[in-house]
Amino acid sequence: MTARRVLVVEDEPHTREVVEAYLERQGLWVTAVGDGSQALDAFAHHRFDIVVLDLNLPGLPGEEVCRRIRDVSDVPIIMLTAKGAEEERVAGLDLGADDYLVKPFSPRELVARVRALLRRAHVGEEPQRARVAYGPLEIDLSAHRVFCDGEEIELTASEYRLLTVLSRFPGRVYTRMELVEKVLGYDFEGYERAIDSHVKNLRAKLGDDPREPRFIHTVFGVGYRFDPGDDTAEGAGHDAGTT
Repeated sequence: MTARRVLVVEDEPHTREVVEAYLERQGLWVTAVGDGSQALDAFAHHRFDIVVLDLNLPGLPGEEVCRRIRDVSDVPIIMLTAKGAEEERVAGLDLGADDYLVKPFSPRELVARVRALLRRAHVGEEPQRARVAYGPLEIDLSAHRVFCDGEEIELTASEYRLLTVLSRFPGRVYTRMELVEKVLGYDFEGYERAIDSHVKNLRAKLGDDPREPRFIHTVFGVGYRFDPGDDTAEGAGHDAGTT
C-alpha cells in the first residue's frame, strides 16, 4: 500500500523536526513547512491524506489556512494550538478541523491521533458494498459519499464518521463520551465539546435545523440520537460501514 502523505505546518523549527521524525518512523511520507503561505502552496501541488496545522503561524494564520483548505477539500485536519481556552479550541473545530492538541503535547499522542484519523478516513477502501437511505438522506458506505435532498454533501472524515455511527441504530441515544470514543477513536476528558462542534457542522451541511430536526436530535443533558421519523432505512449491510 502506498504510504500516506502528511502535511505538517509548524513555524517552530524544533517542534517541526520532532513531529516530522515521529511521523516518518510510522512509515508516513511527511512534507513539513513553516508558514501558512507555504502550506497552501504545497497543498495546491500535492495530494495529502492528513494535515497537522499549527494555529499560531507568521503571516497567514492557521485559522485562515484551515478555512481555505476546507473550501476545496475534506482532508482530515489536526490543529496544534497554544490557546488553552475551551472556546478558542471549539472555534477551531467550527472551522472544520477534525481534532486538536494543545501545546505542549506528546509527539506519541499526536502520532496516535494521526493514525486514528487515517484509519477512519480510509475505512471505505475495504471491499464492501452498502448503501442506505433515510428519506431524503442517502449514505453510500462503500464510497464514503453522502447525499441529501438529491445533492451530494461534502463531509470531513469526522463528520462522516459521526453520521454513520449515529445512523447505524436510529433512535438510539449516544452520550457525548460514547461519540468521542467512536468518532475520534479515543477517550479524552474535555472532548465532549468537540462532538458538539462536529454535530453543529454536520447539521449545517445537511440543512438540519436543530429546533425542528429531520435527522439529528439533541437529548438534553445526555447527547444525541439519529431519528429520521417515519422514514425507514432502505438498503443492506449498514453494519459493514461501522464498528
